[in-house]
Amino acid sequence: MTDKQVNQVQIIWAVALILAGLGVFYRIPQVMPAIEQIPMFATASVYIRFCFYFMGIFLIGGGCQKLYRRFRK
Repeated sequence: MTDKQVNQVQIIWAVALILAGLGVFYRIPQVMPAIEQIPMFATASVYIRFCFYFMGIFLIGGGCQKLYRRFRK
């Protein structure tokens, strides 16, 4: 792969990370009621919700960091 192709792949990967993070934020309100119905997870719902949001933040942050480093050059 040429350097230009590698750069395009990195940009696509960064956008995919950002979209995955946004998808996590979109799905949390829809999925959490189903998770809270499971007795074993009902008591840990606050922790599970925190972990989902944390994962979404990391995905968005990682994608933004890739884009920032790519276009900073």
